[in-house]
Amino acid sequence: MSSVQAQIDAIEAEMARTQKNKATNYHLGTLKAKLAKLRSELLNGPGGKSAGSKDAGRGFDVTKSGDTRVGLVGFPSVGKSTLLTTLTGTRSEAAAYEFTTLTCIPGTMKYKGARIQVLDLPGIIEGAAEGKGRGRQVISTARTCNLILIVLDSGKPLTHKKIIEAELFSFGIRINQTAPNVKVVKKESGGIDYQEMCAQTKGMNSEVCRVVLKEFKISCATIILREDITVDQFIDVIEGNRAYLPVLYVFNKIDALTIEELDILDQMPNYVPISSQHEWNLEELMEEIWERCNMMRIYTKPRGQVPDYDEPVILHSEGNPTVEEFCNRIHRSLMDSFSHAWVWGKSAKHQPQRCGREHRLMDEDVVSIVKKAG
Repeated sequence: MSSVQAQIDAIEAEMARTQKNKATNYHLGTLKAKLAKLRSELLNGPGGKSAGSKDAGRGFDVTKSGDTRVGLVGFPSVGKSTLLTTLTGTRSEAAAYEFTTLTCIPGTMKYKGARIQVLDLPGIIEGAAEGKGRGRQVISTARTCNLILIVLDSGKPLTHKKIIEAELFSFGIRINQTAPNVKVVKKESGGIDYQEMCAQTKGMNSEVCRVVLKEFKISCATIILREDITVDQFIDVIEGNRAYLPVLYVFNKIDALTIEELDILDQMPNYVPISSQHEWNLEELMEEIWERCNMMRIYTKPRGQVPDYDEPVILHSEGNPTVEEFCNRIHRSLMDSFSHAWVWGKSAKHQPQRCGREHRLMDEDVVSIVKKAG
């Protein structure tokens, strides 16, 4: 492992002293591809699977429950356990010393009818992706979450934020990004067919594409780039195991800050200032969790009865989900006997509206499913 780390350090040093321009794109692409392979080897052993696979370090054995899962990630003693207790009522030991939490503590909070599972993960340290301080278990569990809350002590330097971001990146988690719109189809023969659907201004071209594919031992494939991407994003697509997760930065212990310091923090994107001890600003935090997880409430209405407003069906969708997705969320076999649906709410042109399976629902719609006769 030390020799692999030495090779990684040598490549990073060479990349640092190489100027970035069109003439060096080919060389930098080669170095980045080698670096990605060495990092995977460091995480999983020689010939091991890539970062993020099931063998790359097993996470904590926590049964997934509720409508969505949120993970609390951060350094020791930043207030994760206090935040879990405040949000869910689950008792998680909190003390003035570091590494109080040694395993994953789950809790469940209810918000707008949704049951949200919150995981209090042990504090991570620099080098967590290589396994220091049970870091690989922590990050492996974080990959299973719908949203990661990076909890930071607002009184500590922002270098902690950079360290956590680097550890998550090393383990294949891409923060607040979407998967690149790139199509890769491996073939038995025919060489490399490289196609660009838009201009590439961030370093990608046919030569860089071929050298990266050569490093991953791919000699025949069709590559279609439908958006402007970097070489690193292309390598992520080739690896095929990246987790693209939304992340929210939670600055805890704001009761120790001045108004001027809060104004400086306010310039950061994707952040929420709170005080878990004094329960300050927790409503905004829960609303941000709801929006980042793209959750939507759909109420059911049995025939001849009033709608059930106490237990909505929670759907996750960046766009508006269809009636078919709603039915599949209730039970996979429901569509086999589906005839039509009656819909009340913002998505209906009139109240009620008879809709088919392709009708798109909106938040707080009421749906009554009608099955086929016989």
